[in-house]
Amino acid sequence: RLDGGSDCFELDFVEREATPEPAMKLGIRLHLAGLSLSDTVSILDRLGVDRCRTTVHNWVQKADLQPLDGANPDHVAVDETVIQLNDQRFWLYAAVDPDTNRLLHVKLSPTRNQAITEMFLAELRDKHLVDDALFLVDSAPWLQAALHRHGLDYRYEKHGNRNAVERVFRELKRRTNQFSNCFSHAEA
Repeated sequence: RLDGGSDCFELDFVEREATPEPAMKLGIRLHLAGLSLSDTVSILDRLGVDRCRTTVHNWVQKADLQPLDGANPDHVAVDETVIQLNDQRFWLYAAVDPDTNRLLHVKLSPTRNQAITEMFLAELRDKHLVDDALFLVDSAPWLQAALHRHGLDYRYEKHGNRNAVERVFRELKRRTNQFSNCFSHAEA
């Protein structure tokens, strides 16, 4: 997606931007090529252009361009579940956009605690613009505490849109079980 010159889009929206136009175009092209906002900001920083993720996101929005991936959902269903492989247990954290049933982020961990939950949320925030989203959660106190600590809005929801993440877990557990049965002699 980096083929073509930087002239493939215009920056007519620029009024009083302190960033040089070539740096803005590079930032937009890097994000459109699939780099996360955090990675794009890191590359710009190496070039001496200090900008935040929101600024790069605003450039893309104002240029009326959208990346192929990356999301800015209104709601995010978040949950964790245990995955059993033989006698070993792993915790799978997942965030799903309930409008599209798209998996936004996953993290597999040998344990479940608030620190792991906070790392999961930090990674999710690095990948997607979810700061203004409403998080749909179950009654897990560590999940609610981590969301509160990150300053993210959440709502307890037992059914409804939060079922999106439950559907993903159900399918994943089904597939993991089938895979585990076929390869029961292999280490996890």
